[in-house]
Amino acid sequence: MDTKIVLIGAGSAMFGLGSLGNILKSRALAGATVALHDIDARALGRVEAVARGYVEQKKLPVKLLATTSRSEALSGAQFCVIAIEVGNRYELWEQDWKIPLQYGIHQVYGENGGPGGLFHGLRIIPPVLEICADIQKICPDAWVFNLSNPMTRICLAINRKYPELKVVGLCHEVVSLMEHLPKILGTPWSNLQVKAGGLNHFSVLLEASYRDTGRDAYPDIRAKAGQYFAALPEESYENLGATKEMLDAARGSLERAPGRRGLWPERELFRVILEKFGLLPITTDSHIGEYVQWAHRSVDHKGILDFYNFYKKWCLEQVPESRIAGTLEIEYWREIPIIEGILSDSHQEELAVNLPNRGYIDNLPADIVVEVPGTVDRRGVRGVKVGSVPKGFAGLLNNQVAVNDLGVEAALQGSRELALQALLVDPVVDDAAAAERALDAVLAYQKDYLGYIR
Repeated sequence: MDTKIVLIGAGSAMFGLGSLGNILKSRALAGATVALHDIDARALGRVEAVARGYVEQKKLPVKLLATTSRSEALSGAQFCVIAIEVGNRYELWEQDWKIPLQYGIHQVYGENGGPGGLFHGLRIIPPVLEICADIQKICPDAWVFNLSNPMTRICLAINRKYPELKVVGLCHEVVSLMEHLPKILGTPWSNLQVKAGGLNHFSVLLEASYRDTGRDAYPDIRAKAGQYFAALPEESYENLGATKEMLDAARGSLERAPGRRGLWPERELFRVILEKFGLLPITTDSHIGEYVQWAHRSVDHKGILDFYNFYKKWCLEQVPESRIAGTLEIEYWREIPIIEGILSDSHQEELAVNLPNRGYIDNLPADIVVEVPGTVDRRGVRGVKVGSVPKGFAGLLNNQVAVNDLGVEAALQGSRELALQALLVDPVVDDAAAAERALDAVLAYQKDYLGYIR
């Protein structure tokens, strides 16, 4: 059977060309059919033009199909990759983030957790479920990889609505370990054995050891990571290919604020978790802070604002055809190596996959989607059991169980009552009246997408 991979949301130059770039470099996928699908014909056409030009120039053995018809794209597919947003991405994100702040709810950022994560999920879950309904009807045996946020809520919703589908959530945040640990420990990544786990955007390094000696590396991490991150300037921006002007705009976050213990750009909460819980987070303040009720007093707010403005500018500047071809060279998308691994029965290890908790983390309930290491073979993707996470961190994770449960049920049932309850069980929310007013304001501003909530 010929391999067919469907990229849903392919009008995004970052996702569409990033994933396609890995396919085009793959010998295992030579001759595969890649269906580029998006409901935005103009955006899809721009990505298709760049992709076809690249394929023709390099004389690559891949068959491209670009279509706004989801049924055409899904017909005969073995693998479906979903990465979507709706509406004006940044305008809606900023509403998710800033409207709760106007009512005195001290949330940090607003993409995956807190009130903003709820609003984002209510907006994205319905169209993702529509896609999954088509997958179940047209290609029910396909593997489905979700890259859309809020990851945990979306994957939980899919598993409740379509439990027969083979769904895996994927996120690249965990690659930060590959970037930073070798520098912290002064040893190659190949000499490190690591295990991370938790929830998406709320995971920590659980274990680390040196392969050559078998010695526990965590004491060295705890001793050295603080100094390393305190001295880390703008490397994360440079790794994104920032221009000089963009770097200049971002440098404001590196200023020393009164009372700071060194320079921790977007890692002040990161530092607290490392010091108080003894665990190294795999992401930065903007994401961790969405889940923690005391985060607002600990995070680097200026760093978060600077990075958001930088990231928004960087993404928008990827749009012109003169620049987006470079996106074909992005390496960190993991869905394509996983597809290769399924086809080749590779038995490879993955640092992080998002799956229902089927005993992977002992001290979290089964009905939640967790982020754990994974293995890949011809049978597909399976999680790796990590045992119990440390009790303190498990307490923070368990705070999110009812939040995710109620938020997903609010989306599945179109229920304002459940949406409000999801806010009222969220540890970030400390004012019932403010929560209700914020919810009503977002429902009014986003009525084109949230009109089903009643």
